[in-house]
Amino acid sequence: MAEQENNQQDAPVFRMQKMYIKDLSFESPNAPGIFLEQGQEPKVDFNMQIKNTKIDDDHHEVALAITAKVLDKKSDDKVMFIIEIEHAAVFLLKNIPEEHLPRVLAVDCPLMLFPFTRQIVSQVSVDGGFMPFLMEPINFVALYDNAQRQQKDS
Repeated sequence: MAEQENNQQDAPVFRMQKMYIKDLSFESPNAPGIFLEQGQEPKVDFNMQIKNTKIDDDHHEVALAITAKVLDKKSDDKVMFIIEIEHAAVFLLKNIPEEHLPRVLAVDCPLMLFPFTRQIVSQVSVDGGFMPFLMEPINFVALYDNAQRQQKDS
């Protein structure tokens, strides 16, 4: 019985505990004129960073920092809107083997957080007077694997 309790205490725990917006900015520098000029196919400049910070032995903050600049191709790449967001969550990561921690922080945590970030960005674009801006799904596994390959090559 005591051995079973020890096994449960040593079992890995992975849980999102709190999600929050650290920073959010929406700009539409060419409004209201841009609403009259909009074409069908916007051009998007997209940048994302994954940040993680150790809070204590069992807690980490993982944040997605995204900047999306949406341009109207019809009007010579005039800026329709710019969204900047840093969306974060605190994760409980207990008894995760040290060798697995980088992958959990770079893949599993962002995978849980991204759908919520995507929804916030979509709603902000609608509230700004535009069609919903739906970010494409992101393959965090491929991003992590590519980063690992680049580290080995350099």
